[in-house]
Amino acid sequence: MTTLPDRPRTALVVIDVQNKVVAGAHRRDDVIANINTLIDKARTADVPVIWVQHSDDELEYGSESWQYVPELTRRDSEPLVHKKYTDSFEETDLESVLAELRVGRLVVSGAQTDACIRSTLHGAVVRGYDATLVADAHTTEDLSKYGAPAPEQVIAHTNLYWKWHSAPGRRGGTVDTADVMF
Repeated sequence: MTTLPDRPRTALVVIDVQNKVVAGAHRRDDVIANINTLIDKARTADVPVIWVQHSDDELEYGSESWQYVPELTRRDSEPLVHKKYTDSFEETDLESVLAELRVGRLVVSGAQTDACIRSTLHGAVVRGYDATLVADAHTTEDLSKYGAPAPEQVIAHTNLYWKWHSAPGRRGGTVDTADVMF
């Protein structure tokens, strides 16, 4: 239902599953295993896998903390988008990568639920994409000491409101890893 003309394809987007980002993440290993399952499904179906990698003052480009976790392996042929803001579209080449691949629907996974995942989902819909969140393939760290809800509540709330998200000609939605069909 995307509003982008001539964009019939779907892409899997893997956001910020970097060493420091997920070091203390809720259900880290389960989420990474689910992302690996999604990557395998996408590759088998010849669906593009787009990798997004964040850097900033606390996550220095090229450092060990900045690297993707060793459990996930990016192929050289798969696009890598470098970003400095929570929305993966802001000042990146993500839009041009998606346009070249004729992608109008995103299947989103990764970290952090309450920052980069949410910002990218909203950024996608605002730009005309359909954006499906994989409910059991995103995570966040515990920020409750700063007044945030516990990670499992952040994840559950994001899944709840994104399940029903829509805009004219676009839709959100959630799906579990086992039910993803490319």
